[in-house]
Parts: sequence; C-alpha cells; structure tokens
Amino acid sequence: MNADTSSPDSNSQNESSAANKNIQQSPSSTGSETLLAVFERPPQAAGETINSAVVIAAEPLANYHGIKTAGEYFGAINELAGQRGFKAASDPYEFAIGAKHLVRGDFSKQRNELTMYQTSLAMIEKEYIVSFTFIGGSEDEVNDLIENLSFGSAPKRRPPQEKK
Repeated sequence: MNADTSSPDSNSQNESSAANKNIQQSPSSTGSETLLAVFERPPQAAGETINSAVVIAAEPLANYHGIKTAGEYFGAINELAGQRGFKAASDPYEFAIGAKHLVRGDFSKQRNELTMYQTSLAMIEKEYIVSFTFIGGSEDEVNDLIENLSFGSAPKRRPPQEKK
C-alpha cells in the first residue's frame, strides 16, 4: 500500500496486521520465536493513532554467524527496519536496565500526519539473541513502555501450606 494515499486509520491497521502476520509465523524453522506480543488494540482494529505494541523475540545466536555482541545484531535490525520504511535516529548505543546491559536503537517513520516510533533493545543470553521492540506514537510513549521493563528475580513463593 502506498503510504502517501492511505488514511492514518488504514496505515495503523496495516502496520499492526503486518506485525501480527510476522508474529503468527513464529516459531519459525530457524528456531526464532516470538515470546510475547502485546498491542494497545487488536491488530485488525482500525484507529486514528499508532497502535502501540511490545514484542519480545528470541533467535538462536547460531543463526547469525560471526555475531558475538548485541551491538553487531543491529546490522540485521537496521536492515529490517529500513525495509519497513524506518529511519535510524542515531547509531545503536549501550543502554542499561537495572544491572542488565543491552544495546538500544531508535527508529521512526512518517505515516501521513502521524509519526511511528520504534525502539529495539537487544541482548545475548544463553546462546540466544533476545530482542525487545517497542512501538508508539511518540518518543515519550515508547520510553514509558521501556520503563516498565525490568530484569529482576521472581518474587519468592511461600511453600504450600500443609492441610491438617
């Protein structure tokens, strides 16, 4: 679809539908998996705003020969984002969430009078590249979504009470 001739409603719907199609294809034959996909509204539902989303995926590091750091993975992320019309806001940079160090890349693309913002975070964990992708209608919205990401230990559970 030509972005110049479509309405914001159909653009948001088409972006979400495209993301949903990619998500429904996981797990792939390459071992890549979508671990979580959350949208502000159902991907098929039209709206006048960007459909905010969070997508968490994991890919075997073995799928990317020669990649040893999360920063090197951004070559693939930049290529995919470019194919989807996104432009990088800057070079990827190190980004900490608590004690965990990730690499962050920020992107945007114009959708008629709306701008779609995407931030991708990546890390390597247990021979997997784990990526966190946040999509929103403003940089602040994306940053608010990122602020809810944490890497902490699970709360301790009490052992079950014995029945008397």
